[in-house]
Amino acid sequence: MEIDLVGEGLKFMVLGMAIVFVFLFVLVQVVKLQALIINKYFPEKAPEAPVATNNAAGEAHHVAAIVAAITEFRKQS
Repeated sequence: MEIDLVGEGLKFMVLGMAIVFVFLFVLVQVVKLQALIINKYFPEKAPEAPVATNNAAGEAHHVAAIVAAITEFRKQS
């Protein structure tokens, strides 16, 4: 009697694991198909090249402002 119960338990375990495996496999395939469809109708745009600006002049102004602020702070102390 106990052997039959253990055998039935193993059958249900294998059946349950197989169902979960098949479900996950189908889920992965559906997500891949969805990605293909989305990429076909809504392709990603190419990244734009950054616009070259004169950062050195802007940074020089920031450094000058910081130095002036520190100088004023030290005068007050």
